[in-house]
Amino acid sequence: MLILSLDTSSAAGSAALVRDGAVLVERAGDGSRTHGERLPRELMAILDEAGAGLNDVDRFAVSIGPGSFTGLRVGIATIQGLAMARRALVTPVSSFEALAWHARGTADAIAAWIDAHRGEVFATLFDGDGQAMLEAPSSLPPERTIDAWAAALASRRRVRWVGDGAARYREVIMARAGSGLRPDHDHDDAAIDVDPARPLAGAIGIIAAAAPDRAVRPHALVPLYVRRSDAELARDRRETAPKT
Repeated sequence: MLILSLDTSSAAGSAALVRDGAVLVERAGDGSRTHGERLPRELMAILDEAGAGLNDVDRFAVSIGPGSFTGLRVGIATIQGLAMARRALVTPVSSFEALAWHARGTADAIAAWIDAHRGEVFATLFDGDGQAMLEAPSSLPPERTIDAWAAALASRRRVRWVGDGAARYREVIMARAGSGLRPDHDHDDAAIDVDPARPLAGAIGIIAAAAPDRAVRPHALVPLYVRRSDAELARDRRETAPKT
């Protein structure tokens, strides 16, 4: 099965082509340009690089978030259009799942952090297998996220932190999630690993290949936002502001 996968949860995002569970091509996008300017051209470039055409694609996969609200909408709409043209199914994969896939089996817990801007991170905590969720998704400042996870972190000897949010707030993680939360670990700072951010499209395609039953019709895709968009919050402020 040939799967074309796309991630637009971050400014750069990525696209990949996966055949029978193996990544054929994966390419990060140009973060200096919007997804609306680059898609679907980037997907066509991936196909060209692999010597394939759109008619060769059996299934599509896409990140449903969390991440950039605008980016997610553009990415999902692009995949919906291509899938409808091919009369193909689409597998929705969360950005959290894709991040955890890269770190599975390397730690006792995996903390997936995505930069939510406004001084916050979209975050969730997985068990070491990258599948069982220990903490529900949240959108909080990094310090408050770690504090909310204190009990779960204290019982884990090695925690791997992944995502662009983890990379951005590495110093906060090292200072706040260190030995102070794990006093029984004899100040073992090596128990904290913060990975650099990496493309997610390849992992999204592999997850889709491993779970064919998750595929849905294009119109059934639902974004995972975690928090309300800035536009919605601004609208609420306007509606509740005193009238002059």
